Amino acid sequence: MEGGGKREEAGPSSASGVVKDYPKGQLEINDKAENLAVVSSDDEEEQHQNHDEDDDADGGKIANFVPGPLISLKDQIEKDQEDESLRKWKEKLLGCLESDLNGRVEPEVKFHSIGILSSDFGEINSPLPVCGDQSKPVLFTLKEGSEYRLKLTFSVLHNIVSGLAYTNTVWKGGVEVDRKNGMLGTFAPQREPYIHTLEEETTPSGVLARGNYTAKLRFEDDDRRCHMELDYVFEIRKSRR
Repeated sequence: MEGGGKREEAGPSSASGVVKDYPKGQLEINDKAENLAVVSSDDEEEQHQNHDEDDDADGGKIANFVPGPLISLKDQIEKDQEDESLRKWKEKLLGCLESDLNGRVEPEVKFHSIGILSSDFGEINSPLPVCGDQSKPVLFTLKEGSEYRLKLTFSVLHNIVSGLAYTNTVWKGGVEVDRKNGMLGTFAPQREPYIHTLEEETTPSGVLARGNYTAKLRFEDDDRRCHMELDYVFEIRKSRR
């Protein structure tokens, strides 16, 4: 090279003007670590978004929820047999009966009657199971645009029933026109029957709303045990005002 001078090759620069001499392998490791950190952060954000979407789609419930194993009332009472005050408190809380201290694990819900509450006629009750020649009896008749509630009387036997819920589906002319879901709650065995009134509903109005409707009322618990399934018919008539 002319002038006999030695030309220096320009090296990498930094903002501080200082170049750190890392081994090549360490530079590669650092680059990979940074990339992994970015990927990990993106994955966490994506998983969080997916989790939120699952919660929204499931109405806030945990997907694939599995209830814990059932324990008989007898085992629950005898577990603290040496503590008299705790045993009595548990007996009062659980509402256990002598007939239920038989080691049976599966709870049983026995429905006694279904009633209809309405300002049109007051209250009508039908014993369960419904007897009659019709497979789907007409339980009640309502005026269009009227408000009503269903009332249920039932007993719980053998064990605590958890998350007892209902679904009431209504059809007209073979077409589903309404579906209601609701939670009754958790109930322990007791001597007196439970009385529970469902949410208030309003019958539709108009010419097309009048006529007979078929319906199915179904009750099941957290373990998807069906305790009752009732098919019935009700009628909506013209309101005479």
